[in-house]
Amino acid sequence: MTVTRRTILGGAFALAVAASGSSFAAKPLVMGFSQVGAESEWRSANTASIKDAAKQAGITLKFADAQQKQENQVKAIRSFIAQRVDVIAFSPVVETGWETVLREAKAAKIPVILTDRAVNVADKSLYVTLIGSDFVEEGRRAGRWLADYAAKSNKPVLNVVELQGTVGSAPALDRKAGFEEAIKGNPKLKMLRTQTGEFTRAKGKEVMEAFLKAHGKDINVLYAHNDDMAIGAIQAIEEAGLKPGKDIIIVSIDGVKGAFQAMVAGKLNVSVECSPLLGPQLMKAAQDVVAGKPVPPRIVTEERVFPAEVAAKELPNRKY
Repeated sequence: MTVTRRTILGGAFALAVAASGSSFAAKPLVMGFSQVGAESEWRSANTASIKDAAKQAGITLKFADAQQKQENQVKAIRSFIAQRVDVIAFSPVVETGWETVLREAKAAKIPVILTDRAVNVADKSLYVTLIGSDFVEEGRRAGRWLADYAAKSNKPVLNVVELQGTVGSAPALDRKAGFEEAIKGNPKLKMLRTQTGEFTRAKGKEVMEAFLKAHGKDINVLYAHNDDMAIGAIQAIEEAGLKPGKDIIIVSIDGVKGAFQAMVAGKLNVSVECSPLLGPQLMKAAQDVVAGKPVPPRIVTEERVFPAEVAAKELPNRKY
């Protein structure tokens, strides 16, 4: 049996295989996967989905946790290249700074799949596809919901504070851009402060405490780039003697169980869904790429907006 490594055909990766007998078919596909970390309920569910889907697909998964550090991801990707895995997948900590290591993967003829987050590279052939949500649209959906709420409010202006995600990450950049697009020019919505909460519950609480100290009861709305930061902020709001969901309207993104529980309790007003259950799509894409089948450059997951009114009904259906 003779097997040649991946070749590049028209900028897309394919597998060139010349085989006699059936031994190649029996060999499991090996995937190297670098995860951002375990910063939230969403990320933990994402990791579980990927590990479970790999097991179901019979794919050998080499998993690395980057602990929120880009240098750890670069090191992991280089390790995967050295191990000659069949395909590399990763969810990038930030958007920039990937050209060098992705060129190394391309030179080794190992296809790369992005999950959940995008990278900003001049050469789009450095990766095969991006699987995940449309973060800009998520921001727009949050902004549209708030604009509708503001239109019905008897207050002339609603002052908004924003908890951003990790600085430089695709979801933070895009969710901010989409939200700003949706509320641009709206005379009833004014942005007071915006600061990173690093996508974590603890940092979300810390930054919300600072917002409250600086602006107190002037804050009418909190827009959080993920549910974990919103849940942390809810603690800060309650400790300040205010009622989250009433005194301060809370709009967040992800749709994790904790957010639905907060909505049922009347402490959060709406959560825009961002599904972490990308494992099955990732494994299918990896199998197709290695088999030389065409894969679209962008695979978008279908998602919804969940206002508090539907939370009690939907909570039992949540898988993460």
